[in-house]
Amino acid sequence: MKQNIEVRARKALDQMKPYSPGKPVWEVQQEHGLERVIKLASNENPLGPSPLALEAMKDALSELHRYPDAQALRLKQTIAIHYDLAPEQVIVTNGGDELITLISEAFLDAEDEIVVPSPTFSEYAFGAQLLDARTITVPLKSDFQYDVQSILAAVTDRTKIIYLCSPNNPTGTFLAEKDLKIILDSLPKRVLVVVDAAYSHFASDESYSDGVSLVRKGYPLLVLNTFSKIYGLAGIRAGYGIAPEPIVRSILKVKEPFNVNALAQAAAAAALGDTDHVKRSQQLVWEEREYLYQELNELGCGYTKSMSNFVLVELGEHAERIYEQLMARGIIVRHGKMWNLPLHVRISIGTRTENECLIAALKELWKQEL
Repeated sequence: MKQNIEVRARKALDQMKPYSPGKPVWEVQQEHGLERVIKLASNENPLGPSPLALEAMKDALSELHRYPDAQALRLKQTIAIHYDLAPEQVIVTNGGDELITLISEAFLDAEDEIVVPSPTFSEYAFGAQLLDARTITVPLKSDFQYDVQSILAAVTDRTKIIYLCSPNNPTGTFLAEKDLKIILDSLPKRVLVVVDAAYSHFASDESYSDGVSLVRKGYPLLVLNTFSKIYGLAGIRAGYGIAPEPIVRSILKVKEPFNVNALAQAAAAAALGDTDHVKRSQQLVWEEREYLYQELNELGCGYTKSMSNFVLVELGEHAERIYEQLMARGIIVRHGKMWNLPLHVRISIGTRTENECLIAALKELWKQEL
């Protein structure tokens, strides 16, 4: 039956493009008739979830008839102790994505501006568009490093938020602590700086800072983090923000109750204390990053040195074709066109076996394209 629907969506939606995640394993298996698929596209932890988190979820199963703690108090207190902060400086959310939306809802009015380096994670701009705010993009330098002076030059009377993903997705580059402090010291105090530190655990450069020490000093800074990466809990959606108490208090006014489910709360609290899993995950990434660099050097592929658990690789004009052929062989990576990087692919770091399969396929395809 033909329906005559006259309900009109908000005008802001005309300009919005929903986030496009990488294809799941089952879809690639079905599409290409494959039994085995290696997923190196979504920056997931190849070691799997924290074992302590799995045990905590099992223990929590019998209480699933109860609503979760609306304030996630136990998890909030665990995070606060971990970072030597007050619980009032912590907000717990349904992954980092929800926190980005809540930040937008709490601080942006129509025609306000956010400043976002580019290329970077698309959800910052998405949150601004939702509130009819404008996104001012500042290109990274040619080597994908942050351009501090250009970021500051982009600030106007309408600027409300600056987003800094460090280490940055998809480039793996980062903002040194001294540069972060220059930005904070140069800005009007009315501007909120958000440091997305989702990949902070993989940074090995001594000049890196996740920004938490600057929160302790009272800067108008919010540090976003997640349990999806180092803790291997991407499937349960748990994230958190750290900021001065007045900033957290404002965001709490727009947060829905029961936003983080009971299993996620239990798992995240346990994972935060799983230092063995964290160390093993870090060591794997640091060793396998070097392995990929060595193999890419031998291939003659360009790449950007990364402080994260992925590497941005330049494959030139053949990038999309190689991406598609890797997919057909059951190796999922991420093509760079969503970041306006059509000559690149982003490769998540896997286990040695997974990485060897990738390199073997890449060598064969690379020779075919030359």
